[in-house]
Amino acid sequence: MIRFIEDRNERKRISRQVLEALPEWFEVETSREDYISGSEFLPMFAYFEDKISTDAIGFLCLKETGKDTLEIAVMGVLKDHHREGIGRRLFAAAKDYASQRGYSFIQVKTVKPGMYEDYDRTNDFYKSLGFKELEVFPTLWDEDNPCQIYVMSLKSAISAIATRHSYRGAFRDEKVPVEDLKTIASAGIDAPSGCNKQTTDLIIVDDPDTLDEIKAVLDPPVAQTAPAMIVVLSRRINAYRDRCFAVQDYSAAIENMLLAIVELGYQSCWYEGHITDEDRICDKIASILNVPSEYDVVCILPVGKAADDFHAPGKKKFSERVKFNSWNGF
Repeated sequence: MIRFIEDRNERKRISRQVLEALPEWFEVETSREDYISGSEFLPMFAYFEDKISTDAIGFLCLKETGKDTLEIAVMGVLKDHHREGIGRRLFAAAKDYASQRGYSFIQVKTVKPGMYEDYDRTNDFYKSLGFKELEVFPTLWDEDNPCQIYVMSLKSAISAIATRHSYRGAFRDEKVPVEDLKTIASAGIDAPSGCNKQTTDLIIVDDPDTLDEIKAVLDPPVAQTAPAMIVVLSRRINAYRDRCFAVQDYSAAIENMLLAIVELGYQSCWYEGHITDEDRICDKIASILNVPSEYDVVCILPVGKAADDFHAPGKKKFSERVKFNSWNGF
């Protein structure tokens, strides 16, 4: 599990424990001590085997290098735990942290490929995360260790897909600009629909009184601090013969909007089953919003800035879920 480390002394202890166990990458004592002492003042995520463990398996520290950019200042995972997905989970937490705070880029420095076998694996790891080569500085460190800089945009579609996940926490008390809500809604109606029947429509709700009415019927309560909400409507229109793709249509629209929400620096959660269960909260919302009878309210998307820290849940390895050419292929 991943923890955000608040205590400065704990940060130093963790970084020392891990870095001293990785001589292949941190053999120069003065450089290693600089990393350890510097970690005291940097945001740190650490990975532990379980909730009660005190010895970290790996950690990652972030450093601001500009108003729009965070850098992975130092990162390490104990060698016995390489290739277990721990580095990816730490990086996912770091990306969440950067996105929540409005940064546009994340960068990392390492030794140029082709110099050392261990660092070649490091380069392959960063490239597998989606980092792109920016520039090599041959003498930034020294001639034997040319510095390779990688960079990643936090505003790309692929980055938004990797960063996005459901947020069920509290929202900041900040109004969402109307133009941002229009941008999110436009992403929704730009989604594909079966035979272009366009079965999905939306209602943007940012009026405080109307929001309060909707929140009052949500039981159990969710999204109670959201400053805005997008209500998704669907109507059954057959695409051809007796085939209707309304579910696929609104699903595509919702996913588009969730990605746009993250791209703009907000968070959300796809609430569908919560409102379409047997108690039919969706019908109460439809009544509040004067929705025509031919439409069903199928989902609500709260929109706002996250007030709580959070990070991505653990995912199965790529090889466990993706096959090539047959179920037995990779």
